[in-house]
Amino acid sequence: MTKACDLSGKKVQFGNNVSKANNKTRRKFNVNLQAVTFKSELLNKKIKLSVATSSIRTVSKFGGIDEFLTKTKSKKLSLKAKRLQRAMDIAASKVS
Repeated sequence: MTKACDLSGKKVQFGNNVSKANNKTRRKFNVNLQAVTFKSELLNKKIKLSVATSSIRTVSKFGGIDEFLTKTKSKKLSLKAKRLQRAMDIAASKVS
């Protein structure tokens, strides 16, 4: 399993630890991932995702996973989120 957010696509970044003597050693900046279950009302099921905490706050700001995926542009989403977005679009068109 990769260390990447299923909604935003955030991944591990790399950089340097720089000491007072200006010695540089490589390090990782890990993403703060959490295993979260969102309830989709359009799909009528629970969705389990590995999501960064910043993405959790964004989803709650939009008012839920359904609104987040319908209002977010697909180029900003990861592959798994794009699949969910397409499934929600299909479900929304069937309801209308």
